[in-house]
Amino acid sequence: MQQIAVGQIGEATQTVTEALTAQSMGSGSLPVFATPALIALMESAATVALKSSLPPDQTSVGISVNIRHLAATALAKTVRARAEITAVEGRQITFSVQAWDETQLIGEGTHIRVIVEIERFLRRVNS
Repeated sequence: MQQIAVGQIGEATQTVTEALTAQSMGSGSLPVFATPALIALMESAATVALKSSLPPDQTSVGISVNIRHLAATALAKTVRARAEITAVEGRQITFSVQAWDETQLIGEGTHIRVIVEIERFLRRVNS
């Protein structure tokens, strides 16, 4: 385990399937990569950036997303998201996030996650 530091990077990749389209997710009427799917991929990249820095009894939860979806991506195309830690303030971690398809930048923005103790968090949620 390492300390969480500004500059840590995580990446996640996904192929656009029918289930990930705006049409299927209910966020639009077209068969293109959905904004909710874009956000989920960016959050996944952020969790990868933190993975080696957290002990087994901790995880992170997303608390803020500010994303611009810049371009549409068609079915069967590959999308890659990248998250870089830009600030560490106690348990709160801020990321700069971007995503590209096979030809261009398709999304960018910021994402914030908070480090939580898994057992305590779940106990509170389930009570």
